[in-house]
Amino acid sequence: MSTNALKLKVAERIEEPGNILHLRLVEASGAMLPTFEAGAHLDLHLVEGSMDLWRQYSLCSNPATQDAYEIGVLLDPKSRGGSLAVHRLAQIGTTFEVEGPRNHFPLEETAEKSVLLGGGIGITPMLAMAQRLHALGRDFVLHYCTRSENVTAFRGLIATAPWGSKVVFHFDDQAAEQRLDLVRDLPAPAPDTHLYVCGPQGFMDWVISTAEGAGHAKANVHREYFSANVDQSGGGFEVVAKRSGVTVRVEEGNTIAKALAAAGVKIEVKCEEGVCGTCVTDVMEGIPDHRDKFLTDEEREECSMICACCSRAATPTLVLDV
Repeated sequence: MSTNALKLKVAERIEEPGNILHLRLVEASGAMLPTFEAGAHLDLHLVEGSMDLWRQYSLCSNPATQDAYEIGVLLDPKSRGGSLAVHRLAQIGTTFEVEGPRNHFPLEETAEKSVLLGGGIGITPMLAMAQRLHALGRDFVLHYCTRSENVTAFRGLIATAPWGSKVVFHFDDQAAEQRLDLVRDLPAPAPDTHLYVCGPQGFMDWVISTAEGAGHAKANVHREYFSANVDQSGGGFEVVAKRSGVTVRVEEGNTIAKALAAAGVKIEVKCEEGVCGTCVTDVMEGIPDHRDKFLTDEEREECSMICACCSRAATPTLVLDV
């Protein structure tokens, strides 16, 4: 295990509405857990038979506590194995190898106003952010969007929270005026107003494009993708692993990471969808064709990094520092 690895035991398992499993995890040894900042996630190692997966889940617990971590896991009908495994394996007393916490979705704690927008399971990092902003006495609102009231998880937690009055629920199956209306519900752009969005890709793309189109600065519109549709189309190209002295061909439908692994060059991969950043690799020559949701626009323009689990090449050859 890596230096930031933990052995966490399932202390509580709560079946929330909407096929969401709410887990409370404690250190197997009984020790206090490392502190984390709102927006952080854990990497869970899921091993069973021939299955060996890493999956990322946002922390939804109070960042002020160190006795347990809490996460929510949606039983995704499009699961590639991860969420199904968690729902099956995470019984009381089960121990998981975990890495983290890591934070690619940090909260700007000094912002004058914060607007949190969670769609479905995207509510999980927002819960930690709401608890932190409340503790700091900051001005914030949390818009929580789901398909229907009866599939809305964490309602019990929100109902008893001292910041519960800051939460606005939006249900798709109710009247139009009750649904999220970005023209109505987003504040006017301001240098010290920050927006945070997490949820299904379509929901996030809608919120981000609308917010930026209304004048909110890109740097103030923060996002975290749980998953993304990966486009593996496009012609083949060569990848040179400079330090390893290996050259491979990456054909359509294959990935850089898989092609290199077949040739004995391992790049660590976890999400396989370009959302976690584990596989980011330095580019020495060539131009990447970015297919990820992790790198910023500025990092993409530099052409100095690539997510090897999903991105491709815009030039015949890429030279990587591996």
